Amino acid sequence: MKRDILGVIGLFCLLLTNVAFAGAGQNTALHDLKAEYERPVSIPAPDTNPLTDAKVRLGEILFSDPRLSIDQTMSCASCHDPDFGWEDGQQMGLGHDGSRLKRHTPTLLNLAWAPLLGWDGRFESFEDQAKSPIMSGAEMGMTSQLAAHRVHAIEGYRAMFDEAFPGEEISLDTIAKALASYQRTLVSPEAPFDRWIQGDETAISNSAKNGFLLFNGKAQCAVCHTSWRFTDDGFHDIGLPHASDLGRGGIVPGVTTIQNAFKTPTLRDIAKRGPFMHDGSLKTLEDVIHHYQNGFTKRESVSWSIKGFELSGGEQKDLVAFLKTLTSETQTALPTLPF
Repeated sequence: MKRDILGVIGLFCLLLTNVAFAGAGQNTALHDLKAEYERPVSIPAPDTNPLTDAKVRLGEILFSDPRLSIDQTMSCASCHDPDFGWEDGQQMGLGHDGSRLKRHTPTLLNLAWAPLLGWDGRFESFEDQAKSPIMSGAEMGMTSQLAAHRVHAIEGYRAMFDEAFPGEEISLDTIAKALASYQRTLVSPEAPFDRWIQGDETAISNSAKNGFLLFNGKAQCAVCHTSWRFTDDGFHDIGLPHASDLGRGGIVPGVTTIQNAFKTPTLRDIAKRGPFMHDGSLKTLEDVIHHYQNGFTKRESVSWSIKGFELSGGEQKDLVAFLKTLTSETQTALPTLPF
């Protein structure tokens, strides 16, 4: 979602007139700006796989089951750990045999609203995406037949599939539908930022509030990190120095502006998710700010929005303080597997 021009103008009016964020004197412009960050009331799902409680429960258990990998040592949760913001804390992902993958593990947060999935947008649905790591020789190393056979052999799963998919066989398709249903429910929990948006002026610090202004103004972060999910779902070359991985350009060749371009990730739970970028090359949020400030590689495909900026040391601290308000404090317990 593109940012509301009136909202941005209103933000600068607030700065010029020194209207405080605290207190009861919120004006229409501030109200409109905050409204851009309000959460939706429901989770979208396709007509071909509507959300049900039975599918979500089944998908949650399958997500944590290592029997879906060839050597029964790796589950989806091995790489997408809630304690790491649904990533894994590694620079690059790991396959079932311990080998390094070619990209950093992306978060699964808030992807129910995303039109394309994956760093390069190769997946048009969660159902397609859910099959990929299971079938990939570099990741979980299974075949569709073996995955279905293993799940069918477990009595507890047979009963759960009968409830979730009455009249359908256990197959890679129904496994993927269950996994997709669960992953659609991985919505970032309420964070301090959300409480501030809802009117609690004590929820975040004054430093973080100043960081919010920098995020929307001088640092230009909000050009791409938009809406309550803090992503435009677009693909941008942000000038990382290693350009051998073409990203979206490898899926749609011949378009200069998407060479070396990767999907804008959400910033939700960002404090849990380092290292950062598709190649895991930036270890800290301070490193990320330095990259955008003056450390990016200049080339023809670099996004028009990457222009560089100057922040003082104090402003950089304020921006980091704001980014940390996007992280929730909740924990997720892993389910018990059936046998």
